[in-house]
Amino acid sequence: MSRSAPAFSARRPAIGHWLKRWLYIGHRWLGIGSCILFAMWFLSGLVMIYVPFPALTARERLAGLPTIDWALVRTVPGESSRTAGGDAPPRVMLIEMRGALPVWRVTGDDGRDRSISALDGTVQTPPTEGQARAIAGRFGRDAVIGMQRIVRDQWTVSGAFDRHRPLWKATLAGPDARVLYLSGSTGAVVLDTVRTERFWNWLGSVPHWLYFTVVRQDNAVWRQVVMWVSGPCIVAGLTGFWIGILRTRFGRRRYRDGRMTPYRGWMLWHHWAGLIGGLFLLTWIFSGWLSVDPFRLFGGGGVSVQAEARYENARWARTPDMARLARIARGAKQVELAWVRGRPMLEIRWAAGTRIVDARTLAPFAPVIAPAALVPGARIVAAEKLTAPDAYWYALDGLPQLPVMRIRFDDAARTWVHLDPASGRVLGTIDARGRAYRWLFDLLHKWDLTILTLHRPVWDIALWALSILGLVTSVSGIWLG
Repeated sequence: MSRSAPAFSARRPAIGHWLKRWLYIGHRWLGIGSCILFAMWFLSGLVMIYVPFPALTARERLAGLPTIDWALVRTVPGESSRTAGGDAPPRVMLIEMRGALPVWRVTGDDGRDRSISALDGTVQTPPTEGQARAIAGRFGRDAVIGMQRIVRDQWTVSGAFDRHRPLWKATLAGPDARVLYLSGSTGAVVLDTVRTERFWNWLGSVPHWLYFTVVRQDNAVWRQVVMWVSGPCIVAGLTGFWIGILRTRFGRRRYRDGRMTPYRGWMLWHHWAGLIGGLFLLTWIFSGWLSVDPFRLFGGGGVSVQAEARYENARWARTPDMARLARIARGAKQVELAWVRGRPMLEIRWAAGTRIVDARTLAPFAPVIAPAALVPGARIVAAEKLTAPDAYWYALDGLPQLPVMRIRFDDAARTWVHLDPASGRVLGTIDARGRAYRWLFDLLHKWDLTILTLHRPVWDIALWALSILGLVTSVSGIWLG
């Protein structure tokens, strides 16, 4: 035993030296490619703070829609849906203008979208080029100077547009070169973009998300690309942070001239920026890796579609007085028919606000808040009314819908449901895995706490400061590499 001890202790420094050597080599070679990606991600992330990926918000859509021409509304929801072949009310049904014609937009349980004439109840065929041109002109309030039929392009590559393909792409006259995208099945405007938005997104969301059409058009391929590009970057960040700690001397045991780091020049910048901002860089790249939910760790929870349908309990009811509805909804852009616990309601939407009435009597709707059907077999353990945003009910671009009711259940998934107290409708659901994802992805990647986002430019300053640290680390690493 006495002879073996020296041999073992003699090998141990050699193994440690070997491991440290490969720690440095691994970081050097991974870092050359990773720092290029890091620099691109930090710069594009700063662009995304101010120019998000193109989307048509509910407010923008209402602003573009013509007001409903009630003189042409002669069929009621029940009649129009039966004309479309449905025996039970669909879950989504609303009336708006399709060009010069009022139509009911209906989405069935099969996910198919239909447009049904509110004039005579006939199912509308997919729009022709001429019809799409007229719809786009009325929506955009500008001359259509170009019309093209496409399957997808850079701005419509997401799977969210699959049910609308092929799309009509309408280019409008005007200094902002606005482009509208119309559903090829219903004629509804589903997206708009402008020149400046498209330009900045080529420097923002497109490179940041690796959102190039050739990759993103296949969701499975895109997810794998994001995971396998982000993974080595996490390793590069971890090894760099560990080396930064190893090469820093605190207290009395310092380098020559009392310095805590042995480096100078670009290496000095790389060392200190990486050490100070290293924790942020690691959490940021790790949360970016989580953005595609690898291994499906966080999805699949919440209230099921079947439970939500039972909660709504849609059923046909007597139709309202249409002449009176036309007076109440004068100037409205959109009216949605919905059900809550079997009771029909109409949500009338103007550009400036909404009003909810009983679909049978047109009197103010009196909701019945009875969410137990949403999570069968579970017990309600808490209910609260939120009048201000918090960590789980918030919006990045202002305030979310308020007030809202939060109902907590004791089921295995620990589900929370958010309800609109004015109507009883479900606004959102989140379970324990979703709440964990909120912290591991949203917070670590966006720093979207309401204490920051509601007090801008505090949020901007925090993100700029952290991003500059990341950029110094990345640019110095590129130069050294």
